Amino acid sequence: MKDYAIETKCVQCGYSPKNGEPRVLPIYQTTTYKYDTSEAMAKLFDLEPGYMYTRLANPTNDAVAAKITALEGGFAGVLTSSGQAANFFSLINILGAGDHFVSSATIYGGTFNLFNVTMRKIGIDVTFVDPNADEETISAAFRPNTKAVFGETIANPSLDVLDIEKFARIAHAHGVPLIIDNTFPTPINCRPFEFGADIVTHSTTKYMEGHASTVGGAVIDSGNFDWEQNDKFPGLTTPDESYHGAVYTRDFGKAAYITKIVAQLLRDYGSTPSPQNSFYLNLGLETLALRVERHCKNAQAVAEYLEKNDKISWVNYPGLPGNRYHALAQKYMPNGTCGVISFGVKGGRSAAEKFMNSLKLAAIVTHVADARTCVLHPASSTHRQLSDKELEECGVTPDLIRFSVGIENVNDIIADIEQALATL
Repeated sequence: MKDYAIETKCVQCGYSPKNGEPRVLPIYQTTTYKYDTSEAMAKLFDLEPGYMYTRLANPTNDAVAAKITALEGGFAGVLTSSGQAANFFSLINILGAGDHFVSSATIYGGTFNLFNVTMRKIGIDVTFVDPNADEETISAAFRPNTKAVFGETIANPSLDVLDIEKFARIAHAHGVPLIIDNTFPTPINCRPFEFGADIVTHSTTKYMEGHASTVGGAVIDSGNFDWEQNDKFPGLTTPDESYHGAVYTRDFGKAAYITKIVAQLLRDYGSTPSPQNSFYLNLGLETLALRVERHCKNAQAVAEYLEKNDKISWVNYPGLPGNRYHALAQKYMPNGTCGVISFGVKGGRSAAEKFMNSLKLAAIVTHVADARTCVLHPASSTHRQLSDKELEECGVTPDLIRFSVGIENVNDIIADIEQALATL
């Protein structure tokens, strides 16, 4: 299906029923799979294709992973139980105690905390870099034990646009892969593999599922990175004794990276999505292209309205011509960025809270990027665990309001903002 447009892939990829089979992807709500002989089951433990236990693989999950892989233009992919698990797996799959990685500092607060606290506890170190720094400055963060580079296409909630090609050049010059969280633009608006990224992750909880009903994640491999170019990735290039000495790069070729996630990480960590959740995710994916287009159109109109309002101190949206990331957005996402806007209300934090409390259509929720318009104050919620210095590094100011524009009629969204601003 590589020749189909991405809108068609949203509907058609991942599952093709045979004669007499269900037209809609079935929910394989099972933990186990029956085999006629012990020998047939034993082959699965040598990593031959098939299903033995849903913690490792499930037909519903695999079909949806295949669809997302097709949308990203990747080689292989796997679903996880959350976007946080996807980001963790993308790194822990190639890092261990004593290793180091480089990350953009402007990333989601939960991911920042995962990297800065939890992963350090298991012996994996990280250096956060200003994504807007020059290549020489970013390269100075690398060490002999650096194994990966991580960034977000559009940072949550600062909305910094990552220069993917710059980060890819830096990563590849040091012989390591570039991992990109592509949650906000989705593959509808940006496909990082086309600009040199090697691994893509998603919180499918957001635009992909699109209706705030399921939590999930995905890891997609481009199949382009050469894991054997140096000795940095022994987990992929040397025998895995837990599978009778299998060598992933030798035995699975371009599928090595994803096969290892399935065989080791899902086996040991168990962060597997339920088939029911994957079914809902697939329904969301079918309308992804339609919804993303509406999200972006509405957000552009809201951003332009806010920019002209004298009660707003600043507006950050890459679609605005005066935005510092507008040129990068046009380069990587010419058809639109996302439906999320950040802005400040004159009067600081107290005014921001009063504004949010006065909204009627937009709901205050710990979520972003679904069909309904919602709003959040990151400094006191999603980024609450960070220090003032860390908030600054993440691009989160005390007055920042994250406004996720939904797919409602944009005039109703603007009217809601207007009546809330009138209370200030």
